[in-house]
Order: sequence, then C-alpha cells, then structure tokens
Amino acid sequence: MGAAVVELLQQLDLEKIEENIFRGISPHRGWKRVFGGHVIAQALVAAEQTVSDRAPHSLHAYFILPGDPAVPIVYQVARLRDGNSFSTRRCDAIQHGQAIFSLLASFQREEDGLSHQISPPEVPDPESLPSDRELSERFAALLPPEIQAFFARERAIEIRPTSLRRYGAAARTVLDPSQSVWLRAAERLPDDPAIHRAFLAYLSDMTLLDTALIAHGRSIFDKDIQVASLDHALWFHRPFRADEWLLYVQDSPNSGGARGLTRGQIFTSSGVLVASVAQEGLIRCRSIGSIKA
Repeated sequence: MGAAVVELLQQLDLEKIEENIFRGISPHRGWKRVFGGHVIAQALVAAEQTVSDRAPHSLHAYFILPGDPAVPIVYQVARLRDGNSFSTRRCDAIQHGQAIFSLLASFQREEDGLSHQISPPEVPDPESLPSDRELSERFAALLPPEIQAFFARERAIEIRPTSLRRYGAAARTVLDPSQSVWLRAAERLPDDPAIHRAFLAYLSDMTLLDTALIAHGRSIFDKDIQVASLDHALWFHRPFRADEWLLYVQDSPNSGGARGLTRGQIFTSSGVLVASVAQEGLIRCRSIGSIKA
C-alpha cells in the first residue's frame, strides 16, 4: 500500500485519551492550516467511536478557526441522544484551548423504505482521462510553486477531472458554475465501511468551492482570492467503496456577500447515488498588497 494512503489511515485511527475524547494528528508539510476535509473525517471517526449499532446518515459542520497542522487536534464528543432508531452526536475539535470546528452527526439503525435517485450526467470514463499528475505536468507553468509541490507528492486521493476547462487558458473563461470530477482512494482500503465513510468525508471537501469561481473566470490558485470553507453538510445515502471511482458532480447556485454556495452529488461508476454534499465558503477578493505572507 502506498505511503500516502497508509499515512491517512493512521491519521484516521484516532487515539482514545478518555471516554468520549480522542486525539488526532495532521500532516505538516508547509501548509498554514489543516485541510478542512481532514478535520471533517477525523471528527466523523470520533463520533462513530461512540455509536455501536447504527451508521451515520448525515453530518453538519462549521469551521470556526483555521486548524494548526503543527499540533494535535483533540476531539470531544457529546452523546446528545440515543433513541430506538436514531442517535445524535456533537463533536468539537479543539486546539490551543479553543474550538476550531464543530460537527453534529445523526446515526440511524438500518431499515427499509421507499427509494429513488436522480441519474448522473454522461461523462468520460475515468480510465480515459489524464491522471492528476499528468495534468500537473501539463499545466505546471500556470501553477504557483507550492501547488506544483502539492501535486508532485504522492497523495491518498486520486483526482481526474472530466473536463480540462479549469486548466490552461480556459480557466479564465466565464462559464456555467458546474463541474464533475472522478475521485477515489489511491490504494485498496480495508473492508470496514467506517473507513470508506471517513475517506468519502475527506474527499467531499475537495474541488468543491472552486466550482463557485467558474462563474467569474477565477480560480482558487489566484493570489488575490481568499477561499475558505465556512460550513459543510454531508448525507450518506447508500453503501459504497471509496477505493473505487466515485463521480463528484458539483454546481454553485449562488455567490454574494463574499460567500459562495456549492452543492454536490456523489455517484458510483455504475450510476448509484451514494452521497450528497452542500457547502458555503468564504470567497473574498483582496488586493495583492493586503495579502499576508
């Protein structure tokens, strides 16, 4: 198994330090803050550790402060409810004595019911598309050095955009704010469904806010754009494997007030809808001179 996937699996294996209290670590590779998907995944893992007979069906979270990758994150879980069918947990992520993130998750005992789903769009097969490394090599001259270094490293999640309109000269074109990308864990994962849910929670924060910028011909790589996740919602619909290709179909219905709203549906390669996502993020335009190093 590749080192990046092994590392992420280790980081999702939280240390239990007291009843309902867990500790997690983050990768420290020169980034100024912890990736939001990393905190979402670890908080979900912590909440799941306190529920034994039911799986999560939804989570709603707020990013309060940037996470510090240099120190561990303490996750404190509150057991709000355990009913006959549903359980509710709150999980607060704490660093330097302050909450940096708060998650509310609902769990449900498995049961049957009416079922329907929307269909995915027609897109190219992932195996016919260039890998993220091939894309970074092709468009390296357009990316800042720190982003080039990020793409050059071995990563736990493989990404294959279904269109290259966000790369090269087309990245500056004002288009309908929607995009689709294929994602999967870069290596085979253990069979535990909780691990696959944690990986999906992690990847659900990837590429999402960039969708709102398509309508303005801008990119998250623009140095005069400040982008940060503000809140995140995720609904699990059906079983899946995160080490098999998942199609993340995204759109942005609105931006304004220095915020952008984005939505996503996640399908298997066979067209089964397994999860839905919604996120609002900070999208702030600022002058180059005002950007702190």
